[in-house]
Amino acid sequence: MKQNSDIEVLIVEDDLRIAEIQKRFIEQIAGFQTVGIAASYLEAKTYLDLLQPDLILLDVYFPDMNGIDLLKETKQHSKQMDVIMITATKEIDKVQEAISIGVFDYIIKPVVFERFKQSLLRYQEFHTKLVEMRNENLDVTQQQVDKLLRKEIERSVSDKLYLPKGIDPLTLEKVLEVLSKVDFGLTAEWVAKEIGASRTTARRYLEHLMAEEKIAADISYGTVGRPERVYLVKGNLKLHNHL
Repeated sequence: MKQNSDIEVLIVEDDLRIAEIQKRFIEQIAGFQTVGIAASYLEAKTYLDLLQPDLILLDVYFPDMNGIDLLKETKQHSKQMDVIMITATKEIDKVQEAISIGVFDYIIKPVVFERFKQSLLRYQEFHTKLVEMRNENLDVTQQQVDKLLRKEIERSVSDKLYLPKGIDPLTLEKVLEVLSKVDFGLTAEWVAKEIGASRTTARRYLEHLMAEEKIAADISYGTVGRPERVYLVKGNLKLHNHL
């Protein structure tokens, strides 16, 4: 029986060294706990029946079973256990089969922690929203369904995960908001005043948005002929300067 609100994870992996790495990864992500490690079909079935975890991290090939077959069994007997495949298997047929059966994600070994973390955080959002809707016991809206299908969740989590050092998501939103309010290009100095930061900081955020292809830039010569870079939201054609 669950003692807290943590998402319970069962690792099904016959290489115990890899299983231990996954367990240590999980320990670094708040809101999750490993409830067991299964290295065979018998162990996996025993843990699944007794513990009924929320999430299963599942490999494909085992000495005594195929992970895809266990995935099928799990989906047939419990609609409330989700699966993330973590495997070295790269055959497109296996990937397609796993997706068609209903895996939440498919991660190819060797596992990079940031990719692993991204998947678990995305699952955490999905699981939280599902629990909330189930507790409300109401018909879902199209927007809620879209969120469950991860269209919005994946984008929001990925954006936060992969922001480089020195880029704060809230400040980034402020910069975009300033640019979106005008239909002409703004200098780094102007943006700095609007967000209450230094010109250097503003330029760093603007150049990040440029690299992400979310804004465009042009050169303006201003009132005294001094060339200066101006920025604006993509799709806006008015690139004249605003000083």
